Amino acid sequence: MRVNGRPRTFDADTRTSLLDALRENLGLTGTKKGCDQGACGACTVLVDGRRTLSCLTVAGMYTGREITTIEGLAAGDRLHPVQQAFAEHDGFQCGFCTSGQIMSAVGLLSENPRVPDAEIPELMSGNLCRCAAYPNIVAAIADARGR
Repeated sequence: MRVNGRPRTFDADTRTSLLDALRENLGLTGTKKGCDQGACGACTVLVDGRRTLSCLTVAGMYTGREITTIEGLAAGDRLHPVQQAFAEHDGFQCGFCTSGQIMSAVGLLSENPRVPDAEIPELMSGNLCRCAAYPNIVAAIADARGR
């Protein structure tokens, strides 16, 4: 598979989730293991540009596919527009859900670059924030939409 623009290979058990492969085999720990049941969204990554819960999928399914993790968004020291908007709008508190929220937001804006503000909460509903930073997350996504 290609991860963050680079070809990557590793040996793993056939039952290894994409999440565990990213974290344990490739050392990409920005993708978080939250519930490990697909309910919280902390493990969201992009697979060929589409939002995917990495804890629910088997790594072997992604041979030849493009995986993007939070580590692959920034261009050197320049943050991705969604990352920048999250920082500017305080779209995080404890930070645990932040990588999943950002990856889901990037996927959402790719799917629908003109998403109306009123639809953002529903379209992000698969990503939970225990700190309840939702108004700031929505504001960050709305702002990033124009960048």
